[in-house]
Amino acid sequence: MRYGVFGAGHLGKIHIKCIQESESLELVGFYDPDPVASAKVSEAQGVKAYPDPESLIQDCDLIDIVTPTITHYQLATLALQSGKHVFIEKPVTHTVEEAVALIALRDRMNLSVQVGHVERFNPAFLALGQREINPMFVEGHRLATFNPRGTDVSVVLDLMIHDLDILLTLVPSPVAAISANGVAVVSDTPDICNARITFENGCVANLTASRISLKQMRKMRIFQRDAYISLDFLDRKSSLLRLYHENPGPGLPAMELETPKGNKWISMETPTMEPVNAIRMALETFAESIRRGIPSPVTLEDGLEALRVAYLILDQIEKTTVYA
Repeated sequence: MRYGVFGAGHLGKIHIKCIQESESLELVGFYDPDPVASAKVSEAQGVKAYPDPESLIQDCDLIDIVTPTITHYQLATLALQSGKHVFIEKPVTHTVEEAVALIALRDRMNLSVQVGHVERFNPAFLALGQREINPMFVEGHRLATFNPRGTDVSVVLDLMIHDLDILLTLVPSPVAAISANGVAVVSDTPDICNARITFENGCVANLTASRISLKQMRKMRIFQRDAYISLDFLDRKSSLLRLYHENPGPGLPAMELETPKGNKWISMETPTMEPVNAIRMALETFAESIRRGIPSPVTLEDGLEALRVAYLILDQIEKTTVYA
């Protein structure tokens, strides 16, 4: 499958390298509107820089869009109208309306689109496998040190949207209510945000995102009736504590616990996964889904839902934001 990349910024260069390192993908080239940056990337990474988007699209099977969010809709539309499949970085588009329009165009052209919610391919999340997950309370913290790159959008669209996608994947219920607040410290949009999301099935999620923290953190804790699950997206590991009302037997070591309702047993599991490059895996999995004629792992609908909830959070923040 021949990939072409739109965008040669920080993340674009990572995508280019991932495709180059893949044994199942072929990198045709890339396009970036900055001729100076294009020349540097072309020389440094040994890849062809195309003079315009149209000529790159013509030579590819799939287009990988790694450009500023405001350009996603235009470039994706151009690629889809040219009959090409599209991998598009998160947030999927600048507006909800643009995402809806892309879904209609994708269906009309009978093509495939995948959204770059890369945490779906993080070993911490993959390690959960087919385990039964039924969250009733979720707490997530995604903290980053300050980096001027990405401050053109709020921390909700920059960082929190990763956790929104994971949350919406885990909780099989519509969102019922949202409350949120945020603080704009060093940029024109919120740099710190906290959102409380209530689902119709009673699950409550409390998410915090900051891009002006003194340390990095990407953790999510999931509580359900019979289990506690910890996901560390930064260290790429997970752990699962499960409660049993009967001794699960020698096949599953468990600690016996005396309670007012009788003895219970608690087991602790630390699932392991082979180290993977999440971005490369996402790009390879998308190409494989096209070969097999199955839906992409992270659909346009998934990207739309995460974006829709993100904007509901931003609407709430707008009512309470404090500008430092």
